[in-house]
Amino acid sequence: MTYAIDRLFEEVAYVAYHLHWSLEEILDLEHPLRQRFVEEIASINRRLAEEAQ
Repeated sequence: MTYAIDRLFEEVAYVAYHLHWSLEEILDLEHPLRQRFVEEIASINRRLAEEAQ
């Protein structure tokens, strides 16, 4: 199964923005691990947004 290129760009941009990792570092991650980082970053962002209210 191939992974949609648009989704890959979204994940890479999201992780790079929040963790300041290089493109190479992010692309070296296996898909499940990269996806886990995306989920964890989103969880942190949600928690911070809720606390700010």
